[in-house]
Amino acid sequence: ARDVIDHRSIRSLESWLLPELGLRITDWCYSADHEWQDHFYIDVVSIDVDSHTRCWRTEDHYLDLIVRPGRGVDVVDTDELLDAVLAGLLDPVTAQAALTTTYRTVDGLARHGYLLDRWLSAVGMRPTWSRR
Repeated sequence: ARDVIDHRSIRSLESWLLPELGLRITDWCYSADHEWQDHFYIDVVSIDVDSHTRCWRTEDHYLDLIVRPGRGVDVVDTDELLDAVLAGLLDPVTAQAALTTTYRTVDGLARHGYLLDRWLSAVGMRPTWSRR
């Protein structure tokens, strides 16, 4: 978690890295007049954890999900995933894994009423959020 300095609409952010799910989940704290005040932003990623150095490395796989709690989820940036594959920045196997992760996440959210914490709890994850 950290503050965001001198941004017109974002005050702070808090992220959880979930290597088992291939996700980075971020709760952005926006100014009071911002329309996405209650949304979660999910990046589809691979996460390598080096237990010796305690260093975590993430690789963004371009697909993102915007969760509107209790209302729905939007998958965004599919064009970026396809452009990355065409440019050779992401291999087709990794792109397929990113799509599988995205489908699994959308399905899990739908089965739990688009309530992120409810779905995460069902798969054994219990992140805490400082502002929720």
